[in-house]
Amino acid sequence: MKLVDWNVQWGCGVDGRVDLARIVREARDLCDFDVLCMQEVTRGFNEAPAAGGLKGSPSSDQFAELGGLLPEMTVIDAIGPDLPSLRDGRHRRQFGNAIVTRLPVRQVLRHSLPWPADPAKPSMLRVALEAVLDTDVGPLRVISTHLEFYSEKQRLAQVERLRELHLEACDHARFPARAEKPDSPFADTGRPMSAVLCGDFNSAFEDAAYCRMLEPIAGAPAFVDAWACAHPGEPRAATVGLYDHEQWADGPFACDFLFITEDLKPRLTSCDVDPHSRSSDHQPMWLELR
Repeated sequence: MKLVDWNVQWGCGVDGRVDLARIVREARDLCDFDVLCMQEVTRGFNEAPAAGGLKGSPSSDQFAELGGLLPEMTVIDAIGPDLPSLRDGRHRRQFGNAIVTRLPVRQVLRHSLPWPADPAKPSMLRVALEAVLDTDVGPLRVISTHLEFYSEKQRLAQVERLRELHLEACDHARFPARAEKPDSPFADTGRPMSAVLCGDFNSAFEDAAYCRMLEPIAGAPAFVDAWACAHPGEPRAATVGLYDHEQWADGPFACDFLFITEDLKPRLTSCDVDPHSRSSDHQPMWLELR
């Protein structure tokens, strides 16, 4: 099972050009992915920046655009900020995460993450998008998330919720409820314990949020850092700030991570960061499980 994770910054490269097709092409060049997890995918942010749009003017619906670029795959979306248009108030500006996959999708869960008040910091609503997939290594939960940038208070609360959601899923794995009947929304609640949790954590390697993600969770398999498992003792590969020095004036560091549950560690054959791409302000990562 091959997975690519990437904060794509709505496809806006270091050159200022928005090109989602370039993102898909480069992701495919990394590996023949079964799953593509993305952060900062937009809908309705296609106006000029002065009218509430984003730099480079992305398409009106990037989730639909992904469906056109990858017609053989399922595109799943989760929206964090959902705001009115500044132009007419009728259209919505939406910003969120995506999971794109060729694999069979069992369940989709969209988790709104905590947003405690922190008035000294700008912030936005954050979400975690979860898909339960049938993979060659067995059923697997794949979660794409993007944690708060400015507020450590919010970021740490979001990590705690991700840990709680993992434990909840493991409880469903141990104690599933049967489906009511085939045509009912009361479906089988069973979910696998094994999981890949990935995204932009906006926490530097070995900072508080990163370290908290790795702490043991009573009643559930702990998460491990897939890149660290694949590269023991090596200096951490940066995932941001390599080329965009305007947004990342302090220089390169790692804040995008691929966490896997510890039971998957023996199946991990590779995990790497592409240091060459300039198609976003972040570098893509990928892993393979066998």
